[in-house]
Amino acid sequence: GYRQIKPMVFCGIYPVNAKDFDALKTAIEKLRLNDASLVYEVETSLSLGFGYRCGFLGLLHMEIVQERLEREYGLDLVLTTPSVVYKVRDKKAVEMEIENPTKLPGPQEIAEILEPYAVACLMIPQDALSVIIDFCKSKRGEYISTEYISQDKIKLIFEMPLSELIVDFYDRIKSMTKGYGSLDYEIVDYRPGDLIKLDILINDQPCEPLSSITHREKAEFKGRALTGKLKELIPRQLFEVVIQAAIGSKIIA
Repeated sequence: GYRQIKPMVFCGIYPVNAKDFDALKTAIEKLRLNDASLVYEVETSLSLGFGYRCGFLGLLHMEIVQERLEREYGLDLVLTTPSVVYKVRDKKAVEMEIENPTKLPGPQEIAEILEPYAVACLMIPQDALSVIIDFCKSKRGEYISTEYISQDKIKLIFEMPLSELIVDFYDRIKSMTKGYGSLDYEIVDYRPGDLIKLDILINDQPCEPLSSITHREKAEFKGRALTGKLKELIPRQLFEVVIQAAIGSKIIA
């Protein structure tokens, strides 16, 4: 009856100083010995160099791992935006996997972008049914079925993009159900979607680690949220610091 625990949040962990990569490797291997739910593999980034792509049980687990790596092993770390692996089909019908938004070809070369879809199985209390259904639909979920397990427990099945599942979905389900909700998911296939690359520009220069592939409907909301947060985080200077979110050459925030 044993089943491997599935990660719910994926992101990249990179050392601030490239020379600390070996120290990060040793630290993650040691941490893995007493945290079996941590999943990781090596990945590289043009701007950040060598690091690890890690899978976590939720946002809290991600923060705990980051805190332990920094405190116990004295590392300075950079964590990227949580994301998934997309498939891109170009005009010549060649298919490639894109795990980093910076590797995405130009819009004129892309025929379609496919994103991974998952079947999400939610076990929730009956009194949370309507709020959970609304929440799943807001995450581009497609309702499949409802099954009553007991008098007050319901099994909900939704199909939704994996990118909507991996950021704060599990944490939100837990808070909406007062901790009684649970989630399991299985990736079913890749499906085409209206997806675009969202770039964050600082003084007209793209900031690669903050780039992401997102659904066109959610791009403006996500762009405004990111630029607003950066406005708070970037210290004031004696010169103007321009923070923008863009789709191609169009500034949206």
